[in-house]
Amino acid sequence: MTNTPVPANRRPWILAALMLFMMLAAMDVTIVSTAVPQVVADLGDFSMFTWVFSIYLLAQTVTIPVYGKLADIYGRKPILLIGSVIFLASSAAAAAAWNMHSLIFFRGLQGLGAGAMMATINTLAGDLYSLRERAKIQGFLSSVWGIAAIAGPMLGGTFTEYVSWRWIFLVNVPIGAVAILLLVLFLHEKVEPKQHQVDYLGSAAILAAVSTLILALLEGGQAWPWLSKLSFIVFALAAVLTAFAIWTQRRAAEPIMPVWLWRHRSLAGANLAMIGMGFIVMGPVAYLPTFAQSVYGLNAIAAGLVLAAMSLSWPTASALSGRLYLRIGFRNTALIGSVLICLAAALFLALPYQAPIWTVAAIQVVIGAGFGLMSTSMLVGAQSSVDWGRRGVVTGANMFARFLGQSLGVAVFGVIFNASLTSRLAKPPTELGTHLPTNMDTAITALQNSQLGIDAESYLRHTVFAATHDLYTGLLVMALITFAIVLSSPKHFGDARG
Repeated sequence: MTNTPVPANRRPWILAALMLFMMLAAMDVTIVSTAVPQVVADLGDFSMFTWVFSIYLLAQTVTIPVYGKLADIYGRKPILLIGSVIFLASSAAAAAAWNMHSLIFFRGLQGLGAGAMMATINTLAGDLYSLRERAKIQGFLSSVWGIAAIAGPMLGGTFTEYVSWRWIFLVNVPIGAVAILLLVLFLHEKVEPKQHQVDYLGSAAILAAVSTLILALLEGGQAWPWLSKLSFIVFALAAVLTAFAIWTQRRAAEPIMPVWLWRHRSLAGANLAMIGMGFIVMGPVAYLPTFAQSVYGLNAIAAGLVLAAMSLSWPTASALSGRLYLRIGFRNTALIGSVLICLAAALFLALPYQAPIWTVAAIQVVIGAGFGLMSTSMLVGAQSSVDWGRRGVVTGANMFARFLGQSLGVAVFGVIFNASLTSRLAKPPTELGTHLPTNMDTAITALQNSQLGIDAESYLRHTVFAATHDLYTGLLVMALITFAIVLSSPKHFGDARG
C-alpha cells in the first residue's frame, strides 16, 4: 500500500473526524468514573467495578497492535470504520445492562471497537502531517482529552444526577455518527493489492498472555488468596503464555509485535515509558472522583471537575512539546514530563486530610502537564524513526504499551485500594459498634446517601482518604521507575527503518 497524499482542503475535515473519534475513546473513561457510586447503587458489586474499567482497557489494549498491523495492510480508513461501528453498537448495549456482569461484558465489546480507533487515529495524524506539524496536531488531539476530561465528568454527573447513568453510554452514538460521516466523505485511500500473512497465532497468544496477567492481578486477594496454589498457577500460566507470545513473534513472517520494536533502544524506551505513564494515569482517573465524593462530600459533577483539572495542562503541554523536542530532543522533553509526574504524586502524598479542594485540582494540573510532555514526545519520536509502511505497527505498539500500562494500573491500584479499604473496615473503632458498614459496597453507598451518624461518617471518610493515600504511594513508586526508564533511554531517536 502507498501513502496517497490528501488534498490540503480535506485535512481539516479529516482532523475533525479524528478528534470526534478521539472524543469517544477519551470521554468513555472519565464519564464512567464519575458514575461509580450511582452504578454500584443500581447494579451492586462494587468489588467487581474495577472490571468495568479493566475489561474495556484489556480488550482495547490487546487488539491495538492487531489493528495497527491491519491498518498497514488494508489502510487506515476501513479499520477505523469497523472499530467505530463495533464501539457504537456496544455502547448502546452497555446502556441496557441489567447487572454488573452484563455491563462488564458489553464494556469488553466496547474495548474491541476502541482498539481500532486508538490504533488508527494517531497513525492517520502521522500520515497527514509533517514532523514539525505533528506536535501542534497532537496538541489538538490531546485537547480532545482535555475537553473530554471536562465534558465527560460534567455529562456523567448531569446524567447520573438528573436522568440516568445509562446515558453515559448512549451519548456516544450521535458523536460517533458524525465522525463516521466525515471520514466517509473526506478520506479516500488507494490500496495496492498485495498478499499478506496476518499473524493470528501471535494475536491470540498476546491476548491470552495479557488477559491471564490481568485476571491474576484483579482476582488475587478477591476470588483467591494471594499466596494460594491457584494464585501461583495463574501467574505461572501468564508467564508461560508470555514466553509463547514472544516465541510466536520471533517466528511469524509478519508479526503483530515485531522483535525489532524492542531491539531498537529508542523505540523500546518509548514503549516502556508509555507502559509506566499508562499505569500512572489510571490512579487519578479511576479513583479521584470517588475520593472527592467520599472524602469531601462533593456531588458527581464537582468531583468530575476536580479530575478534569489536568485537562487544563495536558493539551497545552502537548502542543508546546513540539518547540521543546525540536530544541532539546524527544528524550529530554519526556524527562521533564516524568519529573512533573513524580512531583505531582509527592504533592498528593503530602496533603493533609481534607486539605482545600483547590490543592487537589492544582496537583492535577501538574500531573496533566507531565502527561502531555511525555506522551507526545514519545509518540512523535517513535513515528519519526520509521517510514510510512511501518508507522501503523510503531504507533500501534506505542498505544498498546500505554493501554497495557492502564490495564495493569487499574488492576494494581484496585488491589491496593480494595485491600486498604477492606482491612480498615474489618477493624473499626469499638465505640462505633455495629453502625459501620462492613464491606466496600455498603460503605460507598452509605456515604453517598448520608445514611450514617457523624462519627461513623467521619471514620469512613478517613478510611477512603487513607486508601487513596496508599494508592498514591504506589503511583509515586511507578513514577520513579518511569523516570529511570526515560533517563536511561538514548537522547536521540535513531532511524529504525532497517
